Amino acid sequence: MSRFSEDELHGVVSRYEATRAAALTERDEQLRAFHAAGWRPVDLQRVTGYSRETIRQALRPEVRRATNISRRRTSPQPPADYRPYGDRRPYVVAETLTTLHGPTEGSVTLPRHLDWSGQAEYDLDRTARLASMYKVVLTEASTVEDLNTWLEADLLQQLWPTLWLPPQLRQRWEETFPELAATRSNAA
Repeated sequence: MSRFSEDELHGVVSRYEATRAAALTERDEQLRAFHAAGWRPVDLQRVTGYSRETIRQALRPEVRRATNISRRRTSPQPPADYRPYGDRRPYVVAETLTTLHGPTEGSVTLPRHLDWSGQAEYDLDRTARLASMYKVVLTEASTVEDLNTWLEADLLQQLWPTLWLPPQLRQRWEETFPELAATRSNAA
C-alpha cells in the first residue's frame, strides 16, 4: 500500500472518468450523425447491440440528463409505510405446546407445502436434520395443524435455543410461550 499514494489513486479514477465521459460524448455524437443520415433507432439498436433506452438517450441528450437527475433524487430509503418482510409474514404460532405431537424418531417426509426443496426427507435420529426440519416447519407452517402434526413439544423446547429462526417468528413464539425464551436464557 505504501508504493502508491491516495493522490495517485484519485488521479487514476479521475483520468478514467474523464476519458469515459469523453468517449460517451463522442459515441453519442456519432450515433446522432448516423441518425441524421437516415438510420432509424431500431437499426442503430440492431447493429450496435445497445438497448432501446441507450439509443434513445444517445439521440436525445436531454433525456439522459433528466434520467440522471431523477436517479440522483431517488432516495435510497424505503417508503415511510414500508415494513420488512418478516413483519408482514403471517407466521403461525401454536395455541398450546401440549398439542404438539409430531414424530420424534425415524425418517419423515414433509409435505410439499412445507418443504419444496427436493430434500424433504428428514432423519430425525440425526440432530442436524431434526433441527433443520423444525426450522422448516416453524417458518413455513400455514396452519396450527401443520405445527401439531410435525412438531413435538419436548423436542421443540430442547432445540429452541439452537434454532436459527427469523427474529419476528422467534419473538411471536416467545411472547406466547415464555418457557421457550427461558430455554434460551438457560442455554447461555
